[in-house]
Amino acid sequence: MLRMTMKKTETVREYGILTMATLLLVVGVYVFKFPNNFSFGGVTGIAVVLAEVSGLSASTYTFIINMGLLAVGFLFLGTSFGIKTVYVSVLMSVGLSAMETLFPMEAPLTQQPVLELIFAIFLPALSSAILFNIGASGGGTDIVAMILKKYTPVNIGTALFLVDLGIVVASCFVFDVTTGLFSFTGLLAKSLVIDNVIESINRCKCFNVVCDDPEPICNFIRDELKRSATVYQAQGAFTHAPRTVILTVLKRGQAVQLRNFVKKTEPGAFMMITNSSEIIGKGFRGFN
Repeated sequence: MLRMTMKKTETVREYGILTMATLLLVVGVYVFKFPNNFSFGGVTGIAVVLAEVSGLSASTYTFIINMGLLAVGFLFLGTSFGIKTVYVSVLMSVGLSAMETLFPMEAPLTQQPVLELIFAIFLPALSSAILFNIGASGGGTDIVAMILKKYTPVNIGTALFLVDLGIVVASCFVFDVTTGLFSFTGLLAKSLVIDNVIESINRCKCFNVVCDDPEPICNFIRDELKRSATVYQAQGAFTHAPRTVILTVLKRGQAVQLRNFVKKTEPGAFMMITNSSEIIGKGFRGFN
């Protein structure tokens, strides 16, 4: 019973994060990307170009393309591309349509295109990083990537980049060179921002503490920080004296607490603190 309750709580928390991340994506795309005709990145980039050469809005095209890609995904992948991706894709499409009704925008929010480009890159990239971090995606061209991965030997990253690049080139002809260059800048910056945000979200601190009395430190890690550690014996190369090495991995806030505790209880201890953006194991990633 307790396990079932914990599972439901985790599911609610996970879908709360999915909803928040999707709303960030909707705001970034609708408020900053669509009004400026920035045409970088997948379905929304295609929608911007198509909206300019037809009578439908970019939000409407996003809805149509996303629903079409979901149908194609179910046809070629079954349900393997995940309920989370379906949820995010539908919520994004509905959210953009709702924003169009509730908050119609006839012009950019400001007269500063560079400022708006920053938000058009950062908000969707932050959203994508959060989604990727919990095993979801925004649908759209990610579904195309899954199909390519399953049925062809094509390099997916290269294929999707070429598609995005084609959209950017099209924007130069549909709009103007300035819009095209802004879009190209956004295309180059988007992946860098996503990578850096994911790394920042997952960043942990790895401790190697060389000390004489490991007991108080291990107790603090276990009882106060609710973490564990690996302890092994070593020998000093200069004195040949026996030493104890404590290996542990902590979140950034916990790392500050441990560093201060070690400095206070055993000032002569030697600490090596390094950053790591991917820790797989119980209490971190890869285990429930």
